[in-house]
Order: sequence, then structure tokens, then C-alpha cells
Amino acid sequence: MAHPITLPSWLRRLSGRFGGSPSAGAEGAVDPAIEQPWRKRWDHLPKRTAGYGFTHADYAEARRRAREVARSTLGEETWRRLQRQGYLDLPSQRIPGMVYRLRVGRRIEVLCPPGVVSPWPWDFLCINPTYPLPEEEFFAQLYLYLRDREDIVLKVAAPQPWDQALGRTF
Repeated sequence: MAHPITLPSWLRRLSGRFGGSPSAGAEGAVDPAIEQPWRKRWDHLPKRTAGYGFTHADYAEARRRAREVARSTLGEETWRRLQRQGYLDLPSQRIPGMVYRLRVGRRIEVLCPPGVVSPWPWDFLCINPTYPLPEEEFFAQLYLYLRDREDIVLKVAAPQPWDQALGRTF
């Protein structure tokens, strides 16, 4: 006997066809073993925390894993350069001469030599993750976005007049 199609089941099926959750099965059920933090609201948490109930051991483990992710994402040579300098400079592929300076846990700094015009009124760009992440893991994501999807950064970055620690990293 076929299951009746209800509005909720139809919506789950439809969302699965158009970029819905990759962990949804044929019936639209989400595998509870797969975390989906982007589906929650995180505004209630204090800045630079992972949430209530996160212990010191949880933070230490999350940061250890984040360091592994960042190191393998960047590659050994780039990782060593980051550790040595404390930042990575990444040339813009869209605006000749402009350079993004990335520092772990900080806003992106935009460097423009004389004659190069920045698309932003200020020298710092704020991009925070949707949900709390360890600083080094989010750094690796920003690096990839600037390297491979600068067009997205140009659309979503919020220009800021000063540097500051990111709000949803720990």
C-alpha cells in the first residue's frame, strides 16, 4: 500500500531535490548521527563560546581537531608559513594588486598599494561563521573561500573600520 502524500512529506521530498539536507533519506528523515548546526539558531550564545555544557575538555578536543583540519586544508608549507608569520597574505584574483591578510580569529585585513582602489570603504572585513567553530577551522574555511570563491566574499563581507576578534569562534 502506498503512503498518502501529505504536505509535510511533499515539502521534505521537494527540498531534497533542490539542495536539501544531504543526510536526508528517501522519506526525508534526517540521520540523527549527522550534526547539522546550520539548522539551529545561535544568537542566544555569548560570543566566543561553543554553547552551554561545553566543558574544558570539549574545547580542547575541538581545538585539537580544528588544528588538524586547518593543517591538512592549508598543506604543510602554507601551515608552516602561517605558524612562522602569524598571518597569510592571499592576493585577490578579482582586483589586481589587492591582498587579503588572514589571521586566525581576527577580521580579514584588506591591503591595497597606492593606485589600487578597494571595493570597500574600510580596511577590515567581518565574516563570522553561522554557528560556533574553533578559530583555526574557520580560518581554513576563509582561506578556501578567498582562494576559490572570492566572488562570495565580495558579496557577503561586512566592511569595518577597525580590527576585532571574530564573534562566533572560540
